[in-house]
Amino acid sequence: MGGADGEQRTHGTAGPGGPTTPDGTTAPVGPGGPAAPGDAPVTASGSEPPPAAPAAPTTSEPPSPPALTTPRGRRPVVAALMLGMALAAIDGTIVSTAVPQIVGDLGGFAVFSWLFSGYLLAVTVTLPVYGKLSDTFGRKPVLIAGIVLFLVGSLLCALAWNMGALIAFRIVQGLGGGALQGTVQTIAADLYPLKERPRIQAKLSTVWATSAVAGPVVGGLLAGYADWRWIFLINLPVGAIALWLVVRHLHEPARPRPKTRPRIDWAGALAVFATGTLLLTALVQGGVAWPWLSAPSLGLFAASAALAALTVVIERRAAEPIIPGWVWRRRTIASVNLALGAMGLLMVAPTVFLPTYAQSVLGLGPIAAGFVLSVMTLSWPVSAALSDRVYNRIGFRLTAIIGMSAALLILLAFPLLPYPGEPWQPALIMLLLGAALGLFQLPLIVGVQSTVGWAERGTTTASVLFCRQVGQSVGAAVFGAVANGVLAARLLGAPAPGLPGDLDAVARTLEDPGALSAAATDHLRRAVDAAVDHVYIGAAGAAALALLALVVLAPRRFPVITEPEDRRP
Repeated sequence: MGGADGEQRTHGTAGPGGPTTPDGTTAPVGPGGPAAPGDAPVTASGSEPPPAAPAAPTTSEPPSPPALTTPRGRRPVVAALMLGMALAAIDGTIVSTAVPQIVGDLGGFAVFSWLFSGYLLAVTVTLPVYGKLSDTFGRKPVLIAGIVLFLVGSLLCALAWNMGALIAFRIVQGLGGGALQGTVQTIAADLYPLKERPRIQAKLSTVWATSAVAGPVVGGLLAGYADWRWIFLINLPVGAIALWLVVRHLHEPARPRPKTRPRIDWAGALAVFATGTLLLTALVQGGVAWPWLSAPSLGLFAASAALAALTVVIERRAAEPIIPGWVWRRRTIASVNLALGAMGLLMVAPTVFLPTYAQSVLGLGPIAAGFVLSVMTLSWPVSAALSDRVYNRIGFRLTAIIGMSAALLILLAFPLLPYPGEPWQPALIMLLLGAALGLFQLPLIVGVQSTVGWAERGTTTASVLFCRQVGQSVGAAVFGAVANGVLAARLLGAPAPGLPGDLDAVARTLEDPGALSAAATDHLRRAVDAAVDHVYIGAAGAAALALLALVVLAPRRFPVITEPEDRRP
């Protein structure tokens, strides 16, 4: 039956003009094109097709729904996805620059870090829930709910009357942000066949890169020349346009009616939310609000472990679990989850500690320090956009291994930089690191999305993003402890008494050059240099863990699903 573009398509086999193998037989075609040589095309049920069965394979899984839109209708949907992603991407950077004005107006300096921690926590713990809901009820309602929640949270943040209210409303924003991050990535995979997915992923990467640069500038301008409340109000027109485009142009086809009414695993969702909340609170606040070995830290870790065990029990008994067991039983998905979790771990080094290094060691101002970091966001999307030329030749797994191997060497090169060095040296390191990570992350995301059908893609994408977010939270806690430990050890023999003992206090002290003698200032700078060097060595260890997950756990060839090239009737 012809579709919108009038071509004939078959289920599980190449249509007229399809690619042929060297022996003249027709090669199976994945979503939108042939599978890469390093990846195995499989049927929609996930098993490799028998060589002598050119007919359409039979599967127990319902067929995927047709494409979400016609090719002409993709443009407004892609614009909506980019605007939605921009809301989530720019949020952290635009708020961070306005913290002094917010604290000066509302007070609450002791708890202002929860402006970021609360948002991150809400995003992370809701990702699996939204992924499952999008597989069960469709992408469009979940994305609409996420945009609405984010905009409601933004409006409430602008109306906040004290720091406690602002933190609570930031959590509301995060509840919407979780839907935005996971669902946007899933719809991007639904919209484009395999061979075209690097285009949309590169566009989304460009959004993150632009947000990293534009966020601090816009936030600083609004906080300095208008009012900090505008950093939240500016979300409203952007989100309204995205919402209108989604409602108007995102058309999900009717899916086969299930034999039984879908049941939401509310108990599992609550258990996942509670476990993530306690664990992330322990990681974020440990070593900051209380010592790591104090009663609050130990209690939170013990409670999160108990809740994690309870979550496993609940999910095993649930008919439609929020985090299905197959997410970890399938080697491809499990290995990608672990690899991207390790990438989240190593990303803490450049995003959290490099700005401190640039200001405290190199003596740069905040804008110049931000530029040293932002060059990574310039090479990342370019590398990601070109990665399909590599993985179409050698496969997803080997491409990702090459990217992370390069990242490992680049991270190990950072401690070799001279002291104090020139700003272009760490900038070059970040430029190369962005290129390496672009070659690592996108093939894994595209690859793992191509190993599942439509009905599992939301859950799979959410699990990947969830592991990456958890990795970042763990990395912030672990590397923060490493940096402060190295700093404290280096300051034991300081030439001046009373020097600060943690990285944040050191950075504030060095902002006032007249407060210390030249010898004490140099000693502090060298201590920060040593602390950040150790963090980068730890990040290289995280890169090694990512490589280990791919080499040991990932199959040599990703089982790319061969599906019909879906169409609208």
